[in-house]
Amino acid sequence: MRVVAGSKKGHPLQAVPGKGTRPTVDKVKESIFNIIGPYFDGGYVLDLYAGTGGLGIEALSRGAQHCIFVDANRKAVSIVNENLTATGFHSQAEVYRNDANRALSALAKREIQFRIVFLDPPYAQQKIESQIAILHDHNLLSKDAVIVAEHDAKDILSDRIGSLSKARESTYGQTTITVYQREEQKGGEGV
Repeated sequence: MRVVAGSKKGHPLQAVPGKGTRPTVDKVKESIFNIIGPYFDGGYVLDLYAGTGGLGIEALSRGAQHCIFVDANRKAVSIVNENLTATGFHSQAEVYRNDANRALSALAKREIQFRIVFLDPPYAQQKIESQIAILHDHNLLSKDAVIVAEHDAKDILSDRIGSLSKARESTYGQTTITVYQREEQKGGEGV
């Protein structure tokens, strides 16, 4: 597992020990960034089920300004911190050990708006649609926001959630990547 592109291209990333965390493989990670845009000019990123932090770190390497990493697993939070230190991105990051829904409530109070949101929950605990609704309803998304949901290919997500709609859906083996954007952004730059 490594950073695929950007300022830290090729930098190895540590994995979370055990079988409780399923990191996004490099091939899928590369495909995600080919879909949403290879490089960024700033913006805030939310990696809600951070695991190793690989997706958020990839976004930072490709030019995102700041990333907030959230995971409920203590080992995952420790690995995210190690990977941030190793890549030199700790000053552009915040890492929290918290339940995803509680984290969203806390972020809503801070009035942060995210340009990119990664949702890669454990497949058995998938609450992607309700969490996208929370992001939408609590004004946590910038006007040009992109939400990337990684989920089991058997799970079919709604075409629309609030003013967000599916912009793209791609399947890689047992994993599906579903990308949401605001309806007015759909078909625009990057997706």
